[in-house]
Amino acid sequence: STGEATLYLFNSGAQQLFEVKAFHEEYRSWFIGQTVQQDGRLLFVTPMDPLFLILYYLIKADKEQGKFQPLDQVVLDSDYPNCSLLLKCADVQQYIHHVTEEKEIGTQKFHKYSQEKTLKWLKKKVNQTVKALKGNDISVGERVRAATFISGKQTTDTKEDYVRYAHGLISEYIPEDLSKELLKYLGLPELKSPAPEPPLKKRKLSDVPVEAEDDYTKFNSSNPKPKKANSKMSAAQKALAKVDKSGMKSISMFFSSKPKASK
Repeated sequence: STGEATLYLFNSGAQQLFEVKAFHEEYRSWFIGQTVQQDGRLLFVTPMDPLFLILYYLIKADKEQGKFQPLDQVVLDSDYPNCSLLLKCADVQQYIHHVTEEKEIGTQKFHKYSQEKTLKWLKKKVNQTVKALKGNDISVGERVRAATFISGKQTTDTKEDYVRYAHGLISEYIPEDLSKELLKYLGLPELKSPAPEPPLKKRKLSDVPVEAEDDYTKFNSSNPKPKKANSKMSAAQKALAKVDKSGMKSISMFFSSKPKASK
């Protein structure tokens, strides 16, 4: 009913449909008599409601034609021509009204997919699954929390846990869009994986350009302006200026070269 190829089995006369599931482990074989069967898969065969498979063709026909049609014109598949055997299963004609609107003209019946009826029918399937889970004392709380990434400890399974788990089982046999509609119909909120933590906020830099406090261009100027000498004199300099320098020689005179004597 999801549009993907799956293995099913009909009994003799195609009165009953069975789902076939395989349990496979690597390096497993069967010993049958004096021979070894290389295929060591363990096959499980369980009865299945054929309406789940017919539902796929009803939805497809409703999207493509959107009109009432005989079932034998709806359940057609060139890839799987034996799908017409689904209409031979017991009680299909009796229970097809659970998922379709019906019109009868003369002796012939025409059908069209009904989402409203289908959701009611699927809700009954969910309730039946919940009843079976509880009747067999199957705990589902931890499985629900593991599948939905919910943390925390819980000692008892709630009603929502059972309904959500049953919804997950039923969703394996219906299209994804219908599964979401069923979730709403059951009154269950859609669970989402926890959002990743946001990254650390980076410090926002100012959009205003930064100006230098000092003018560094003066060091690269071709004509630097000379600094003015400090006009203030220290006390020692003032005292030296008052000394009478007459008759004193400059200190540079002691280091200058002597004048040559004339011949």
